[in-house]
Amino acid sequence: MNETDDAPDAPLDPATERVRRKMVRLLAVSIGIMFIGVMAVLFAVVYRVGGEAQLTQGAEVPLMLPAGAMILEAGMDGDRLFVRVSAEGGEELVVYDRNSGAVLSRHPLVRP
Repeated sequence: MNETDDAPDAPLDPATERVRRKMVRLLAVSIGIMFIGVMAVLFAVVYRVGGEAQLTQGAEVPLMLPAGAMILEAGMDGDRLFVRVSAEGGEELVVYDRNSGAVLSRHPLVRP
C-alpha cells in the first residue's frame, strides 16, 4: 500500500471547482426534468384507466320502446345508442342517450 492512498485529496483549483459545480447543477436539473416527465406519464395512465372504468360502470337505464315494437338491431357510438325497431307502422331507427335513456331522435325507415 502506498502512502499516497491514505492521504486526503488535495483541494481542486478554482476553475475545476466551477466546472464541477456546473456539472452537479446540470445533473440536478436533468433529474428534476426526468422526474416531472415520469410523473406526467403516470398521471396520464391513471387518468385514462380511471376514465374508462367510470364510463363502463353506469346504472342500467330502461329504454322506452313503442308499444308492440320488436328490436331488430342495436349499435352504439360513444354515448348514443342506435336501435332499429319493427312496429305496427313499419320500421324505424331510434337514437337514445346511453346515460339517461332519453330518445334523441326517431327516423322512420321507408322502403321504395
